[in-house]
Amino acid sequence: MTINLSSMENSKIIENIENKSIKIAVIGIGRIGLPTALCFAKAGFETIGVDINEKLVNMINSGDYPLKDEPEFDKIFENVIESKKFRAETNIEKVVPNCDVILLSLPTPMNNQNIPDYTALLTVGKNLNSLLSNGQIVIVESTVEPGFIENELLESIEGSKKNLTSGIDFHLAVCPETANPGEIMHDFKKLPRLVGSIDEKIRPIVSELYTNVFGVELIPMPNCKTANAVKLTTNVFREINIGFINELSLLFEKLGIDTYTVIEAAKSKYNFQPHYPGPGVGGPCLPVNAYQYLNSSKKIDVNLLKIVQDARKINEFMPQHVIDLLVDAFSQNNNTLENSTVTILGISYKPNVHDVQIAPSEKIIKLLKEKNVNLKIYDPYFKSETVFGHKIEDSISEAVSGSDAVIIITGHNEFDDFNFDVISDSMNTPILVDCTGKINPQNIKSEGVIFRGIGRGGL
Repeated sequence: MTINLSSMENSKIIENIENKSIKIAVIGIGRIGLPTALCFAKAGFETIGVDINEKLVNMINSGDYPLKDEPEFDKIFENVIESKKFRAETNIEKVVPNCDVILLSLPTPMNNQNIPDYTALLTVGKNLNSLLSNGQIVIVESTVEPGFIENELLESIEGSKKNLTSGIDFHLAVCPETANPGEIMHDFKKLPRLVGSIDEKIRPIVSELYTNVFGVELIPMPNCKTANAVKLTTNVFREINIGFINELSLLFEKLGIDTYTVIEAAKSKYNFQPHYPGPGVGGPCLPVNAYQYLNSSKKIDVNLLKIVQDARKINEFMPQHVIDLLVDAFSQNNNTLENSTVTILGISYKPNVHDVQIAPSEKIIKLLKEKNVNLKIYDPYFKSETVFGHKIEDSISEAVSGSDAVIIITGHNEFDDFNFDVISDSMNTPILVDCTGKINPQNIKSEGVIFRGIGRGGL
């Protein structure tokens, strides 16, 4: 039998939380859901992770941990597995009726029309309709557009025949995660969390629970849609600023100005927040969050959020600009890009993670293939794997040997001490295009390398 927290006095709620007598289910144990589940288990709560990926579930239960690119993850995983406070399941029907709190950490990708796809959440919502019964608390950690919780998700859980009633049979709240891939365990212990709910009496319970697990500040929101709006705003703010600096970099290249010199000097002003140019914006958050906001605005007024639309257009153009820089570099030797051999270094959407969701590298690879370019790829997080239809080389030297040019797309730490001089001897021509800002243009040009870099005008 589950515990109906909403029917208890505050003192009794706190007692149950402190005694770890509450059972937790986490639906969706991917990059965010699994670390979340492990944190609840480490805090002493019996926790069950649910996922349709049978291979992942078996892997976890066998004691093998995924997310090997996440610092500190191995320690908490081993600790929790050893304590037997956590296990994984594929059967949601078996888990939910026996749990008091259900966390939803499910993907919200875009479809091919750039419209947010909430199928996973709505499918689970329909499942919950037949599984909830005793005032369980459902907490959405997934990032969604404002109003989705109050409308579509609430309707899917209550059912078309309204056989469940929010506030009685179950309670719905949000606590959107704010962790960055590659820093998840660190961010969980540092970043404040937002909490909103359909019915106000649940919000303090959620706050108390999360405070007990993570020890961070819980910021109360007046409702779910406001909490979701805060999460989207923080990420879309970055998207817009990256778009701005990318467009500036295009201008500065033509004006003969180095973008990085401008940024470093601009940082001396107390309220300037630095953002840096790059080959585009990827990952499961920023592009998706921008389209979530655009989808919301479309329902109200298509003329709203034009600045978000413009930022998206600029950031989506950047892979083509990388190709333009490469073509320009080839023309310096009176050569053409067609039928050449090009090496790509780094395909992850951001440094130091094993993740290629909406990665700019995918579009760059596609554009190169359209020009009949022979590709060689190296990424330290994908050695010997096949990604985007290409086998990843085992080393930089293997990838560079026999190439006509190198493009550094992702600024992995492994490339911090990148010595192009050492490996360029094995290349046909010493051409380098840098999308990361890691390479000093003056130093490398002095070695006779044909260099191009995003935003590197005048150098």
